[in-house]
Order: sequence, then structure tokens, then C-alpha cells
Amino acid sequence: MRCPFCGNTDTQVKDSRPAEDHVAIRRRRYCPACAGRFTTYERVQLRDLVVVKKNGKREPFDRDKLERSIRIALQKRPVEVERIDQMISGIVRRLESMGDTDVASDKIGQIVMETLARIDTVAYVRFASVYKNFQAADDFEEFVAELRPNIPEEDDA
Repeated sequence: MRCPFCGNTDTQVKDSRPAEDHVAIRRRRYCPACAGRFTTYERVQLRDLVVVKKNGKREPFDRDKLERSIRIALQKRPVEVERIDQMISGIVRRLESMGDTDVASDKIGQIVMETLARIDTVAYVRFASVYKNFQAADDFEEFVAELRPNIPEEDDA
């Protein structure tokens, strides 16, 4: 593993332990050249996924990009970091087990929306505002109205 500080390729693992509910290994590393310390994570990757965008453009799946967008939606929400990590790992496992290496960006968005809806409604709406490209307050109102249960109005007569 290359040292992020000096570029030395001869780094040493000082400590390893399970992370993210045993789906990753957290390794503390040390660089003897510059005495720098850093952390790496090792995860199982079943296959190399390719994201197919709406415009047809293809790009490699980026777990970090998925994680950033989910963490932005969950920012300042009462959801534990471990729960977020489990959620992200679950989404990635679901994508990898779909059987195809090409995954439509719409499918990824739908899976994230389903998962966020079960965890935190506010984060769900935040993510939806970007995913569904809300342009005005009316877009939010319509979306939130769909979340509310239909309560029959009583007649005042």
C-alpha cells in the first residue's frame, strides 16, 4: 500500500480489525520512510460494476460517491454512523448480487430511496429532491403529500 504522505510503497500494517459489521477490515498502517500513520479499509468486491447514466454515458461504480450522497442526505439526522455504514454495504451487496455488471443510475437511485425511506423520512426527502430534480417548492409539496397517509376529511354539517 502506497503511503499517502510520501508515496513510499513499503508500508507496514500495525493493527487490523473488523469494521462495518464484519463486511470490511480496518487496517492501521505505518510508513517507515516518513513515520506517517494512516487507515485503509479492505472490502470484498464480487464484481466490477459499471453505472449507466440516463444519457447513456458509462462510468465505473464508485462506492465513495454513493457514500457521500447518502451522508449528505443524512447530515445532522439522528442516525448512527454504524447504521449508515451497514446501509451502504447492504446497497452495494444488493447491486453486486443483481447478476449484471451494468447497473442503471435510476436503479441505484431507487434502491437508495427505498432504503432511506425505511431509515429516516427527512433524509429520504432530501435525497429525493436531488434524485428527482425538484425545481420548485411545489415539487416538494407534491412529494411530501404522497408520504402522508390519506385521512378522510369530516363534514362540518
